[in-house]
Amino acid sequence: MKINEGFELRTVCDENVIVAYGRKNIDFSKVISLNESAAYLWNAVVGKEFTCQELADLLCKEYEVDAQTALNDVNQIAAEWKELGLVSD
Repeated sequence: MKINEGFELRTVCDENVIVAYGRKNIDFSKVISLNESAAYLWNAVVGKEFTCQELADLLCKEYEVDAQTALNDVNQIAAEWKELGLVSD
């Protein structure tokens, strides 16, 4: 997977928010807020190809979470990001 061009993570009023820019995303009208761990993952993979397993490994290194829980969580995050058009395979 890779984060699609035209999306950027910014901090707005202490919230991690995905901002869309560019002509490609002109109709993007959703406000997407990321929690701390999702923002950590986003920042870790910006501009890179990544897999769910790599995201899970990052969670395990940064937080006290077991491998299966981390993988379950990133599978859900990745599915949401795909549905919103933030990432592509």
